[in-house]
Amino acid sequence: MVDLFDIRKEYTQGRLDEQTAAKDPMTQFHAWFEAYRETLPVEPTIMTVASVDAEGQPWQRILLLKAYDEQGFVFFTNYESNKGQHFANNARASIHFFWIGQERQIQVQGIVTKMTRAEAESYFHSRPRESQLGAWASKQSRPLTNRAELEANFAAVKEAYEGKDVPLPDYWGGYRLVPERVEFWQGGEHRLHDRIEYRRNGREWLQQRLNP
Repeated sequence: MVDLFDIRKEYTQGRLDEQTAAKDPMTQFHAWFEAYRETLPVEPTIMTVASVDAEGQPWQRILLLKAYDEQGFVFFTNYESNKGQHFANNARASIHFFWIGQERQIQVQGIVTKMTRAEAESYFHSRPRESQLGAWASKQSRPLTNRAELEANFAAVKEAYEGKDVPLPDYWGGYRLVPERVEFWQGGEHRLHDRIEYRRNGREWLQQRLNP
């Protein structure tokens, strides 16, 4: 066993309490996200997205948050990927943000719903052309003989759409995670962290503090 017992740090960057936290989680998320963006992180929209397969095995991967509003959190992917198949069978999912500089993390549990094709079209055509072509070249999550096969697929797609607009594939689009529970965590000294939980109750949100 590799002993990592001595690797530790104290968390001293801030506090979070019921009096200063917003009344709803999306307002609180926006405040924290904007504060994080001001630190000029390399990739501010990184998040972990968790899904569950047919055997009940959880899967996780890093994706990029592409939009958020009072309805939830938006990301885009290949519907035929592993996660797309998971969501088709079990729409319950979770996302997680960890911002070490601010000693903050946010976890969200909820239901994933597909975006409209018009919404997917709008985002797809905002992407760099090479990324649009990549969506056609990659059969995401399927076995691949080697990288040369992938590059050959990309070259073929690039040639096929030379001088043409790249259409949105039928198997590609967006998801919105509609939150049912959101938890905000602020690191605290002596592991006495602040945890504020929001749970959906009809059209309202119930807020409570949790033990660290």
